[in-house]
Amino acid sequence: MDGVNKLFSGMRIAASGMAAERVRMDTVAQNIANAQLTKTPEGGPYRRQVVEFEPLLVTAEDGREVSAGVRVRAVKPDVFTPFERVNDPTHPDADAGGWVSYPNVNTTREMADLITAARAYEANLGVQDSFVRMAERALRLVQ
Repeated sequence: MDGVNKLFSGMRIAASGMAAERVRMDTVAQNIANAQLTKTPEGGPYRRQVVEFEPLLVTAEDGREVSAGVRVRAVKPDVFTPFERVNDPTHPDADAGGWVSYPNVNTTREMADLITAARAYEANLGVQDSFVRMAERALRLVQ
């Protein structure tokens, strides 16, 4: 039964990666959707959101901590990248000097992040498919 548990632990690891990348893709989509939002309910322009991952650790039988996948630690605002400032005195959100602060969202970088997240999701999906095929072969051998 230990082999079956290991098989399913591999599937759980791949599933955790897919879930984490899904959050990342959703966050990137949110960033792109708000790339021109100069005024939020909190005041000021939209601030880009970033996803932080962390390893999902479990204690093995021998007391060591082993990786059991990945999970989202947090979705946090990007406070390090400055807002883009554009001089447009006609904009409704312009300050007294005519400057407008736009979100710190670079759509080129966001698209690159989206492609990376999609590729990582696909890789985890491939791992899942491999585990399913191995389980099917194992069941055929038992018959």
